[in-house]
Amino acid sequence: MRKVSSKQLKKMMKQMGVKEVPAIQVTIKCADKEIIITNPQVVEMKVAGQRVYQVSGAIEEKAAEVEKRQLEIPEADVMLVAQQASVTLEEARKALIETEGDLAKAILLLKK
Repeated sequence: MRKVSSKQLKKMMKQMGVKEVPAIQVTIKCADKEIIITNPQVVEMKVAGQRVYQVSGAIEEKAAEVEKRQLEIPEADVMLVAQQASVTLEEARKALIETEGDLAKAILLLKK
């Protein structure tokens, strides 16, 4: 078997449509969690007219609830839910975060 230098290997990979993609972080959002890959090594390949990415690196998982807490809820929505459900502003805000800003669902949740 013939030895291949790193320069030759890079040239062959380029000819096959394989290239490295510089990335700082890769985030995969799932229904129940986020998978965050830090300091990833990302390789892009073109196969049958599609782009295929191979990602490797250190993995960190976060629950999807973290994303819900970052949701910006307008104060007018909080006041409306609090008034309709006869609850405090804080209870209304929590319900809106839990229902991802859905006013009707938040009111129903609080009236249970």
